[in-house]
Amino acid sequence: MLPYPLGIVETLAISTGSRILLIVLDGVGDAAQESETPLAAARTPHLDVLAEGASLGLSTAVAPGITPGSGPGHLSLFGYDPFAYDVGRGVLSALGLGLAPDQVAARGNFATVDAGGTIVDRRAGRIATELNQALIAALAAAIPEIDGVRIDLHTEAEYRFVVRLTGSGLGGQVADSDPGRVGEAPLEPRPLADDPADRRTARVLARFAERARQILADLRAARDAKPPVNAVLLRGIGRKPDLPQFPAITRMRAGAIAAYPMYRGVARLVGMECVPMDLSGAGERTEAKLAAYEAHAAAHDFLYFHVKKIDSAGEDGDFAKKVAEIEAFDAIVPRLRAASPDVVVVTGDHSTPVPLKAHSWHPLPVLIWSGVARPDRRRFTEADCRGGSLGTLRHLDLLPLAMANAGKLNKYGA
Repeated sequence: MLPYPLGIVETLAISTGSRILLIVLDGVGDAAQESETPLAAARTPHLDVLAEGASLGLSTAVAPGITPGSGPGHLSLFGYDPFAYDVGRGVLSALGLGLAPDQVAARGNFATVDAGGTIVDRRAGRIATELNQALIAALAAAIPEIDGVRIDLHTEAEYRFVVRLTGSGLGGQVADSDPGRVGEAPLEPRPLADDPADRRTARVLARFAERARQILADLRAARDAKPPVNAVLLRGIGRKPDLPQFPAITRMRAGAIAAYPMYRGVARLVGMECVPMDLSGAGERTEAKLAAYEAHAAAHDFLYFHVKKIDSAGEDGDFAKKVAEIEAFDAIVPRLRAASPDVVVVTGDHSTPVPLKAHSWHPLPVLIWSGVARPDRRRFTEADCRGGSLGTLRHLDLLPLAMANAGKLNKYGA
């Protein structure tokens, strides 16, 4: 049997006409010692109305004390135990663009290092996507291949990009070059196993990082950015895995509405349809996502709707910006509800507290609204959710809860 909850869901799932909307507010959870969190401080009249009639609780993304990346956080929300299904961030980003089983992918960050090679900004000041595109074009022209391995580079958004390797004898078990913090030098990509294929991939990525740094030093656009763009960091290196497919397990037509390749990639990996939408331009593209949602909501039993910029504000340590992004989401809640989903689940893939400026282990507020949910008559905040009727659960528990509220699970046992 598949790991919980997929195995039991596969056994009990039934096909019905009800529809589930999963809204992922990236990085929404926060922590505060003496004052309100951004979620509590935000004016959210529409979310308040939804929460008033919903069951509330706190949900642990992966396990107590474990800080998840976006990939594990999303896989958990989709019912995939991230300890059983370990997928690199680069793979997820590349899947949003297209990744063959014999290719290796890595997620890249443009970064800033000082004269001694120490990282001072892992995101190079969150450069504009347009600058990213210009830098990627220059790197792609200068580094088409390394040691017989083709190098394909793709802009994701802002400081993020994807490296895709195509060649013989490549392995996917290679450690990150990104130490995950400032004040340290970039790490050398190293094989995680004594395998010639992993060693080959590590050598190619090390040479790519070295060549990229040399080229960035010569580019005026990179030098003139503030802070300057003069290094690349690589993480989430791997190959495409074969995961059990969400639609077959749940008996639901599943769709995903997300603008960033990584979030489209994780949905595609589990078999969800990436709903067609206008991906031109940069940033969150909220209006394009809403248009796609309104056009396709009725065609799917399960829709995943991703909201990104709340997380970005948390990573920047910007309390006011995080409040503003939460309020911007609240403004679109009526349009999301206008499609009449039978069940609405709202939570995040991980917390990104403003004081930490990074992902954290803190449990996330979770809301489940349906016609049969027990209303807790509270707001959707960390404190209110702590006292909700759902208690503290795990992201892995949310899929069966959502399906139960939608009448999509048979009784277990006699």
